[in-house]
Amino acid sequence: MTRLVPLHEVAHARAGDKGNCSNVSIVVYDAGNYPAVKAQITAAKLKRSFPRLLKGEVQRYELDHLLCLNFVMDLALEGGVNESLNLDAHGKSWSFLILSLAVDLDDP
Repeated sequence: MTRLVPLHEVAHARAGDKGNCSNVSIVVYDAGNYPAVKAQITAAKLKRSFPRLLKGEVQRYELDHLLCLNFVMDLALEGGVNESLNLDAHGKSWSFLILSLAVDLDDP
Protein backbone atom coordinates (compact mmCIF):
# COMPACT_ATOMS: atom_id res chain seq x y z
CA MET A 1 0.00 0.00 0.00
CA THR A 2 1.21 3.54 -0.71
CA ARG A 3 0.41 7.02 0.51
CA LEU A 4 0.75 10.41 -1.13
CA VAL A 5 2.66 12.92 1.02
CA PRO A 6 4.02 16.40 0.45
CA LEU A 7 7.75 16.29 -0.22
CA HIS A 8 8.39 18.65 2.72
CA GLU A 9 7.35 15.86 5.10
CA VAL A 10 10.28 13.68 4.03
CA ALA A 11 12.90 16.20 2.89
CA HIS A 12 14.26 19.70 3.32
CA ALA A 13 15.84 22.06 0.81
CA ARG A 14 18.67 24.54 0.42
CA ALA A 15 18.72 27.04 -2.41
CA GLY A 16 20.67 29.78 -4.05
CA ASP A 17 20.45 32.02 -7.05
CA LYS A 18 22.76 33.86 -9.39
CA GLY A 19 21.36 36.04 -12.13
CA ASN A 20 18.50 34.17 -13.78
CA CYS A 21 19.60 30.74 -12.55
CA SER A 22 18.34 28.96 -9.43
CA ASN A 23 20.01 26.06 -7.67
CA VAL A 24 17.99 23.91 -5.25
CA SER A 25 19.12 20.87 -3.31
CA ILE A 26 16.49 18.50 -1.96
CA VAL A 27 17.84 16.44 0.95
CA VAL A 28 15.80 13.42 2.05
CA TYR A 29 15.75 12.70 5.80
CA ASP A 30 15.40 8.90 5.68
CA ALA A 31 17.38 6.63 3.35
CA GLY A 32 14.30 4.42 2.99
CA ASN A 33 12.42 7.24 1.22
CA TYR A 34 15.26 8.32 -1.05
CA PRO A 35 14.64 5.83 -3.91
CA ALA A 36 10.99 6.94 -4.23
CA VAL A 37 11.89 10.63 -4.15
CA LYS A 38 14.69 10.06 -6.65
CA ALA A 39 12.33 8.21 -9.01
CA GLN A 40 9.53 10.78 -8.78
CA ILE A 41 11.17 14.20 -8.42
CA THR A 42 12.82 14.60 -11.81
CA ALA A 43 13.82 17.50 -14.01
CA ALA A 44 10.92 16.61 -16.33
CA LYS A 45 8.47 16.67 -13.40
CA LEU A 46 9.63 20.16 -12.43
CA LYS A 47 9.19 21.37 -16.02
CA ARG A 48 5.68 19.84 -16.14
CA SER A 49 4.72 21.18 -12.71
CA PHE A 50 5.89 24.76 -13.30
CA PRO A 51 5.75 25.37 -17.07
CA ARG A 52 5.15 29.12 -16.85
CA LEU A 53 7.98 29.68 -14.37
CA LEU A 54 10.70 27.43 -15.81
CA LYS A 55 11.67 28.94 -19.14
CA GLY A 56 15.04 27.22 -19.54
CA GLU A 57 16.73 23.90 -19.03
CA VAL A 58 16.54 21.99 -15.76
CA GLN A 59 19.43 19.72 -14.86
CA ARG A 60 19.38 17.24 -11.98
CA TYR A 61 22.49 16.00 -10.21
CA GLU A 62 22.25 13.01 -7.89
CA LEU A 63 24.30 12.87 -4.72
CA ASP A 64 23.19 9.45 -3.52
CA HIS A 65 25.66 9.26 -0.63
CA LEU A 66 24.04 12.43 0.80
CA LEU A 67 20.44 11.39 -0.05
CA CYS A 68 20.35 14.57 -2.12
CA LEU A 69 19.09 15.75 -5.51
CA ASN A 70 20.47 19.04 -6.81
CA PHE A 71 18.50 20.93 -9.46
CA VAL A 72 20.00 23.71 -11.57
CA MET A 73 17.24 25.68 -13.28
CA ASP A 74 18.15 28.17 -16.00
CA LEU A 75 15.86 31.09 -16.86
CA ALA A 76 13.94 30.43 -13.65
CA LEU A 77 13.94 33.81 -11.91
CA GLU A 78 12.05 36.09 -14.32
CA GLY A 79 15.29 37.74 -15.43
CA GLY A 80 16.96 37.62 -12.05
CA VAL A 81 16.50 39.29 -8.69
CA ASN A 82 17.54 42.73 -9.93
CA GLU A 83 15.49 42.62 -13.14
CA SER A 84 12.23 41.08 -11.98
CA LEU A 85 9.12 42.95 -10.90
CA ASN A 86 8.30 39.94 -8.72
CA LEU A 87 8.81 40.76 -5.05
CA ASP A 88 10.45 37.44 -4.20
CA ALA A 89 12.06 35.94 -7.30
CA HIS A 90 14.83 34.30 -5.31
CA GLY A 91 16.09 30.73 -5.19
CA LYS A 92 14.48 30.18 -1.79
CA SER A 93 11.07 30.54 -3.41
CA TRP A 94 11.91 27.51 -5.55
CA SER A 95 12.60 25.49 -2.40
CA PHE A 96 9.05 26.04 -1.21
CA LEU A 97 7.55 25.29 -4.63
CA ILE A 98 9.46 22.02 -5.04
CA LEU A 99 8.81 20.92 -1.46
CA SER A 100 5.08 21.40 -2.10
CA LEU A 101 5.10 18.61 -4.70
CA ALA A 102 3.68 15.26 -3.60
CA VAL A 103 5.49 11.93 -3.61
CA ASP A 104 3.99 8.47 -3.44
CA LEU A 105 5.65 6.44 -0.66
CA ASP A 106 5.26 2.88 0.52
CA ASP A 107 3.49 2.55 3.85
CA PRO A 108 5.87 1.64 6.67
